[in-house]
Amino acid sequence: MFARIAAFGLLAAASVAVVVSIPVPTPAAEERPAPLALTTQPAVLHRTVKVDGLDIFYREAGPADAPVLLLLHGFPTNSQMFRHLIPALADKYHVIAPDYPGFGHSSMPSREKFGYTFDNLASVIGKFTETLGLKKYALYVQDYGAPVGYRLAAAHPERVSAIVVQNGNAYEEGLDNDFWKPIKAYWSNPAEKANRDALRPFLKLEATRWQYTHGVKEVERVSPDGWITDQYLLDRPGNDEIQLDLFLSYGSNPPNYPAWQTYFRQHQPPMLIVWGKNDQIFPAAGAEPYKRDLKNLEFHLLDAGHFALESNGAEIAGLMRGFLARHVQGR
Repeated sequence: MFARIAAFGLLAAASVAVVVSIPVPTPAAEERPAPLALTTQPAVLHRTVKVDGLDIFYREAGPADAPVLLLLHGFPTNSQMFRHLIPALADKYHVIAPDYPGFGHSSMPSREKFGYTFDNLASVIGKFTETLGLKKYALYVQDYGAPVGYRLAAAHPERVSAIVVQNGNAYEEGLDNDFWKPIKAYWSNPAEKANRDALRPFLKLEATRWQYTHGVKEVERVSPDGWITDQYLLDRPGNDEIQLDLFLSYGSNPPNYPAWQTYFRQHQPPMLIVWGKNDQIFPAAGAEPYKRDLKNLEFHLLDAGHFALESNGAEIAGLMRGFLARHVQGR
Protein backbone atom coordinates (compact mmCIF):
# COMPACT_ATOMS: atom_id res chain seq x y z
CA MET A 1 0.00 0.00 0.00
CA PHE A 2 2.79 2.35 0.90
CA ALA A 3 4.35 1.66 -2.47
CA ARG A 4 1.09 2.61 -4.19
CA ILE A 5 0.85 5.86 -2.10
CA ALA A 6 4.44 6.75 -2.96
CA ALA A 7 3.81 6.10 -6.62
CA PHE A 8 0.67 8.27 -6.51
CA GLY A 9 2.71 11.05 -4.91
CA LEU A 10 5.27 10.89 -7.65
CA LEU A 11 2.54 11.03 -10.31
CA ALA A 12 0.91 14.01 -8.56
CA ALA A 13 4.20 15.84 -8.34
CA ALA A 14 4.91 15.13 -11.98
CA SER A 15 1.49 16.39 -13.01
CA VAL A 16 1.99 19.62 -11.02
CA ALA A 17 5.32 20.12 -12.70
CA VAL A 18 3.69 19.69 -16.07
CA VAL A 19 1.02 22.28 -15.26
CA VAL A 20 3.52 24.85 -13.96
CA SER A 21 5.85 24.50 -16.88
CA ILE A 22 3.23 25.14 -19.58
CA PRO A 23 4.57 28.20 -21.43
CA VAL A 24 2.36 31.33 -21.69
CA PRO A 25 2.45 32.66 -25.24
CA THR A 26 3.61 36.28 -25.66
CA PRO A 27 1.49 38.32 -28.06
CA ALA A 28 3.23 39.44 -31.18
CA ALA A 29 4.11 43.12 -31.26
CA GLU A 30 1.42 43.87 -33.81
CA GLU A 31 -1.19 42.26 -31.50
CA ARG A 32 -0.37 44.35 -28.43
CA PRO A 33 -2.77 47.22 -27.64
CA ALA A 34 -1.59 50.73 -28.38
CA PRO A 35 -0.68 52.90 -25.34
CA LEU A 36 -3.67 54.79 -23.99
CA ALA A 37 -3.60 58.45 -24.98
CA LEU A 38 -4.36 60.39 -21.78
CA THR A 39 -4.76 63.73 -23.56
CA THR A 40 -4.82 65.17 -27.03
CA GLN A 41 -3.64 68.58 -25.82
CA PRO A 42 -0.15 69.81 -26.74
CA ALA A 43 2.65 68.99 -24.31
CA VAL A 44 3.86 71.82 -22.08
CA LEU A 45 7.63 72.14 -21.75
CA HIS A 46 9.31 73.50 -18.61
CA ARG A 47 12.50 75.40 -19.41
CA THR A 48 15.03 77.82 -17.97
CA VAL A 49 17.09 80.49 -19.72
CA LYS A 50 19.79 82.86 -18.45
CA VAL A 51 18.93 86.56 -18.39
CA ASP A 52 21.45 88.94 -16.81
CA GLY A 53 22.91 86.02 -14.89
CA LEU A 54 19.50 84.98 -13.53
CA ASP A 55 17.73 81.70 -14.22
CA ILE A 56 14.33 82.60 -15.66
CA PHE A 57 11.96 79.65 -15.66
CA TYR A 58 9.18 79.49 -18.22
CA ARG A 59 6.48 77.22 -19.55
CA GLU A 60 6.22 76.81 -23.29
CA ALA A 61 3.93 74.99 -25.68
CA GLY A 62 2.72 75.14 -29.24
CA PRO A 63 4.24 75.33 -32.72
CA ALA A 64 7.43 77.36 -32.91
CA ASP A 65 6.22 79.13 -36.07
CA ALA A 66 2.80 80.09 -34.67
CA PRO A 67 1.89 83.58 -33.35
CA VAL A 68 3.30 84.11 -29.87
CA LEU A 69 1.24 84.64 -26.71
CA LEU A 70 3.21 85.99 -23.74
CA LEU A 71 1.40 85.30 -20.46
CA LEU A 72 2.40 87.50 -17.51
CA HIS A 73 1.35 86.37 -14.05
CA GLY A 74 0.26 88.23 -10.95
CA PHE A 75 0.93 88.16 -7.20
CA PRO A 76 1.47 85.93 -5.29
CA THR A 77 1.55 83.28 -7.97
CA ASN A 78 3.74 82.45 -10.98
CA SER A 79 3.34 80.81 -14.38
CA GLN A 80 1.47 77.94 -12.73
CA MET A 81 -1.63 80.14 -12.88
CA PHE A 82 -1.66 79.39 -16.62
CA ARG A 83 -1.26 75.61 -16.26
CA HIS A 84 -4.67 74.96 -17.82
CA LEU A 85 -4.79 77.91 -20.22
CA ILE A 86 -1.52 77.07 -21.98
CA PRO A 87 -2.57 73.68 -23.41
CA ALA A 88 -6.02 75.09 -24.26
CA LEU A 89 -4.41 77.57 -26.68
CA ALA A 90 -1.23 75.82 -27.78
CA ASP A 91 -2.76 73.98 -30.73
CA LYS A 92 -2.82 77.28 -32.66
CA TYR A 93 -0.40 79.54 -30.78
CA HIS A 94 3.14 79.50 -29.43
CA VAL A 95 2.45 80.12 -25.74
CA ILE A 96 5.15 81.28 -23.33
CA ALA A 97 4.73 82.05 -19.62
CA PRO A 98 7.78 83.14 -17.56
CA ASP A 99 8.24 83.47 -13.81
CA TYR A 100 9.61 86.83 -12.62
CA PRO A 101 12.75 86.95 -10.46
CA GLY A 102 11.72 86.08 -6.90
CA PHE A 103 8.67 84.15 -8.09
CA GLY A 104 8.00 80.54 -8.98
CA HIS A 105 11.04 78.63 -10.16
CA SER A 106 13.10 81.58 -11.37
CA SER A 107 16.15 82.81 -9.46
CA MET A 108 15.50 84.58 -6.17
CA PRO A 109 18.59 86.76 -5.72
CA SER A 110 18.99 88.61 -2.45
CA ARG A 111 17.65 92.14 -2.16
CA GLU A 112 21.27 93.35 -1.98
CA LYS A 113 22.02 91.85 -5.41
CA PHE A 114 18.75 92.65 -7.18
CA GLY A 115 16.39 95.55 -6.69
CA TYR A 116 12.84 94.23 -6.56
CA THR A 117 11.05 96.98 -8.46
CA PHE A 118 8.59 96.87 -11.32
CA ASP A 119 11.08 98.64 -13.54
CA ASN A 120 13.56 95.82 -12.94
CA LEU A 121 10.98 93.06 -13.38
CA ALA A 122 9.96 94.57 -16.71
CA SER A 123 13.59 94.95 -17.75
CA VAL A 124 14.29 91.26 -17.07
CA ILE A 125 11.16 90.10 -18.90
CA GLY A 126 11.96 92.41 -21.80
CA LYS A 127 15.42 90.87 -22.08
CA PHE A 128 13.83 87.44 -21.71
CA THR A 129 11.72 88.06 -24.82
CA GLU A 130 14.81 89.20 -26.72
CA THR A 131 16.81 86.17 -25.57
CA LEU A 132 14.05 83.92 -26.93
CA GLY A 133 13.93 85.96 -30.14
CA LEU A 134 10.31 87.05 -29.74
CA LYS A 135 9.77 89.80 -32.31
CA LYS A 136 6.00 90.12 -31.89
CA TYR A 137 3.55 88.77 -29.34
CA ALA A 138 0.10 89.14 -27.85
CA LEU A 139 0.07 89.85 -24.13
CA TYR A 140 -2.03 88.34 -21.35
CA VAL A 141 -1.70 90.51 -18.23
CA GLN A 142 -3.13 89.93 -14.78
CA ASP A 143 -2.42 91.80 -11.53
CA TYR A 144 1.40 92.38 -11.46
CA GLY A 145 1.45 91.31 -15.10
CA ALA A 146 -0.23 94.59 -16.09
CA PRO A 147 2.53 96.99 -14.94
CA VAL A 148 5.16 94.60 -16.28
CA GLY A 149 3.41 94.14 -19.62
CA TYR A 150 2.43 97.78 -20.10
CA ARG A 151 6.03 98.84 -19.57
CA LEU A 152 7.01 96.46 -22.37
CA ALA A 153 4.19 97.66 -24.64
CA ALA A 154 4.85 101.36 -24.12
CA ALA A 155 8.57 100.89 -24.79
CA HIS A 156 8.05 98.74 -27.89
CA PRO A 157 4.50 99.15 -29.22
CA GLU A 158 5.51 97.55 -32.52
CA ARG A 159 6.04 94.23 -30.74
CA VAL A 160 2.53 93.92 -29.29
CA SER A 161 -0.14 92.45 -31.55
CA ALA A 162 -2.99 92.40 -29.00
CA ILE A 163 -3.63 92.47 -25.26
CA VAL A 164 -5.82 90.33 -23.02
CA VAL A 165 -6.48 91.95 -19.63
CA GLN A 166 -7.72 89.93 -16.68
CA ASN A 167 -7.95 92.06 -13.53
CA GLY A 168 -4.93 94.17 -14.44
CA ASN A 169 -5.08 97.87 -13.60
CA ALA A 170 -4.04 100.95 -15.55
CA TYR A 171 -6.40 103.60 -14.08
CA GLU A 172 -6.70 105.42 -10.76
CA GLU A 173 -10.32 104.27 -10.47
CA GLY A 174 -9.01 100.72 -9.98
CA LEU A 175 -7.20 101.66 -6.77
CA ASP A 176 -9.98 103.65 -5.13
CA ASN A 177 -11.14 101.04 -2.61
CA ASP A 178 -10.46 99.97 0.97
CA PHE A 179 -8.04 97.20 0.01
CA TRP A 180 -5.43 99.75 -1.06
CA LYS A 181 -5.58 102.01 2.00
CA PRO A 182 -2.82 100.29 4.02
CA ILE A 183 -0.68 99.93 0.90
CA LYS A 184 -1.06 103.63 0.08
CA ALA A 185 -0.10 104.45 3.68
CA TYR A 186 3.08 102.46 3.11
CA TRP A 187 3.76 104.39 -0.10
CA SER A 188 3.31 107.68 1.75
CA ASN A 189 5.67 106.77 4.59
CA PRO A 190 7.81 103.72 3.82
CA ALA A 191 10.32 104.57 6.55
CA GLU A 192 7.66 103.88 9.17
CA LYS A 193 8.23 100.24 10.15
CA ALA A 194 4.62 99.86 11.26
CA ASN A 195 3.43 100.62 7.72
CA ARG A 196 5.60 97.85 6.28
CA ASP A 197 4.66 95.40 9.01
CA ALA A 198 0.95 96.13 8.50
CA LEU A 199 1.22 94.40 5.11
CA ARG A 200 2.77 91.16 6.39
CA PRO A 201 -0.64 89.48 6.84
CA PHE A 202 -1.05 89.72 3.03
CA LEU A 203 1.72 87.10 2.79
CA LYS A 204 0.06 84.48 5.00
CA LEU A 205 -1.83 81.38 3.92
CA GLU A 206 -5.25 82.75 4.82
CA ALA A 207 -4.70 85.78 2.59
CA THR A 208 -3.42 83.65 -0.27
CA ARG A 209 -6.42 81.32 -0.02
CA TRP A 210 -8.74 84.35 0.10
CA GLN A 211 -7.33 85.67 -3.17
CA TYR A 212 -8.23 82.38 -4.85
CA THR A 213 -11.67 81.85 -3.33
CA HIS A 214 -13.22 85.25 -2.61
CA GLY A 215 -15.93 86.19 -5.08
CA VAL A 216 -16.07 82.72 -6.61
CA LYS A 217 -19.57 81.43 -7.22
CA GLU A 218 -18.62 77.76 -6.86
CA VAL A 219 -15.58 77.47 -4.61
CA GLU A 220 -15.48 73.73 -5.34
CA ARG A 221 -14.16 74.59 -8.80
CA VAL A 222 -10.99 76.09 -7.31
CA SER A 223 -8.22 73.59 -6.67
CA PRO A 224 -6.29 74.12 -3.42
CA ASP A 225 -3.13 73.18 -5.32
CA GLY A 226 -2.83 76.76 -6.55
CA TRP A 227 -2.75 78.57 -3.23
CA ILE A 228 -0.76 75.81 -1.49
CA THR A 229 1.95 76.01 -4.18
CA ASP A 230 2.02 79.80 -4.00
CA GLN A 231 2.28 79.77 -0.22
CA TYR A 232 5.12 77.25 -0.24
CA LEU A 233 7.12 79.64 -2.42
CA LEU A 234 6.10 82.72 -0.42
CA ASP A 235 7.37 81.02 2.73
CA ARG A 236 10.92 80.65 1.44
CA PRO A 237 13.36 82.49 3.73
CA GLY A 238 13.68 86.09 2.60
CA ASN A 239 10.79 86.06 0.16
CA ASP A 240 8.58 88.03 2.52
CA GLU A 241 10.94 91.01 2.37
CA ILE A 242 11.09 90.74 -1.41
CA GLN A 243 7.30 90.90 -1.64
CA LEU A 244 7.15 93.85 0.74
CA ASP A 245 9.67 95.67 -1.47
CA LEU A 246 7.37 95.05 -4.43
CA PHE A 247 4.36 96.31 -2.48
CA LEU A 248 6.32 99.55 -2.07
CA SER A 249 7.38 99.58 -5.72
CA TYR A 250 3.77 99.19 -6.82
CA GLY A 251 3.49 102.86 -5.91
CA SER A 252 5.64 103.59 -8.99
CA ASN A 253 2.85 102.35 -11.27
CA PRO A 254 0.13 105.02 -10.91
CA PRO A 255 2.50 107.77 -12.10
CA ASN A 256 2.91 105.69 -15.28
CA TYR A 257 -0.83 105.41 -15.92
CA PRO A 258 -1.01 108.55 -18.11
CA ALA A 259 1.79 107.21 -20.35
CA TRP A 260 0.12 103.81 -20.65
CA GLN A 261 -3.21 105.43 -21.45
CA THR A 262 -1.47 107.52 -24.12
CA TYR A 263 -0.09 104.28 -25.56
CA PHE A 264 -3.63 102.87 -25.68
CA ARG A 265 -5.00 105.93 -27.46
CA GLN A 266 -2.16 106.32 -29.95
CA HIS A 267 -1.57 102.68 -30.88
CA GLN A 268 -5.03 101.21 -30.29
CA PRO A 269 -3.93 97.62 -29.64
CA PRO A 270 -6.84 95.19 -29.98
CA MET A 271 -7.87 94.43 -26.40
CA LEU A 272 -9.96 91.76 -24.73
CA ILE A 273 -11.15 92.45 -21.18
CA VAL A 274 -12.02 89.28 -19.22
CA TRP A 275 -12.41 90.62 -15.69
CA GLY A 276 -13.57 88.89 -12.53
CA LYS A 277 -16.16 91.42 -11.39
CA ASN A 278 -16.18 90.19 -7.78
CA ASP A 279 -12.48 90.93 -7.21
CA GLN A 280 -11.92 93.23 -4.21
CA ILE A 281 -8.27 93.88 -5.10
CA PHE A 282 -8.85 95.09 -8.65
CA PRO A 283 -12.61 95.68 -8.79
CA ALA A 284 -14.66 96.17 -11.93
CA ALA A 285 -14.31 99.93 -11.49
CA GLY A 286 -10.79 99.50 -12.85
CA ALA A 287 -12.04 97.75 -15.98
CA GLU A 288 -14.53 100.39 -17.09
CA PRO A 289 -12.03 103.21 -17.87
CA TYR A 290 -10.38 101.15 -20.61
CA LYS A 291 -13.46 101.99 -22.67
CA ARG A 292 -12.40 105.64 -22.73
CA ASP A 293 -9.16 105.01 -24.58
CA LEU A 294 -9.62 101.91 -26.71
CA LYS A 295 -11.78 101.70 -29.81
CA ASN A 296 -11.12 98.04 -30.61
CA LEU A 297 -12.20 96.63 -27.26
CA GLU A 298 -14.10 93.47 -26.37
CA PHE A 299 -15.40 93.75 -22.82
CA HIS A 300 -16.57 90.95 -20.50
CA LEU A 301 -17.23 91.12 -16.76
CA LEU A 302 -17.24 87.56 -15.43
CA ASP A 303 -18.91 86.17 -12.32
CA ALA A 304 -15.51 85.43 -10.84
CA GLY A 305 -12.89 86.70 -8.42
CA HIS A 306 -9.24 87.74 -8.60
CA PHE A 307 -7.94 84.51 -10.15
CA ALA A 308 -10.71 84.08 -12.68
CA LEU A 309 -8.82 81.37 -14.57
CA GLU A 310 -9.32 79.03 -11.61
CA SER A 311 -13.11 79.08 -11.83
CA ASN A 312 -13.81 80.37 -15.36
CA GLY A 313 -10.82 79.07 -17.29
CA ALA A 314 -12.80 77.36 -20.04
CA GLU A 315 -14.89 80.51 -20.58
CA ILE A 316 -11.80 82.71 -20.79
CA ALA A 317 -10.05 80.29 -23.15
CA GLY A 318 -13.09 80.33 -25.44
CA LEU A 319 -13.25 84.12 -25.47
CA MET A 320 -9.54 84.29 -26.16
CA ARG A 321 -9.70 81.86 -29.07
CA GLY A 322 -12.39 83.95 -30.75
CA PHE A 323 -10.60 87.24 -30.05
CA LEU A 324 -7.21 85.97 -31.21
CA ALA A 325 -8.71 84.44 -34.36
CA ARG A 326 -10.06 87.89 -35.26
CA HIS A 327 -6.93 89.89 -34.46
CA VAL A 328 -3.89 87.59 -34.34
CA GLN A 329 -5.14 84.66 -36.40
CA GLY A 330 -3.00 81.59 -35.73
CA ARG A 331 -2.27 78.32 -37.41
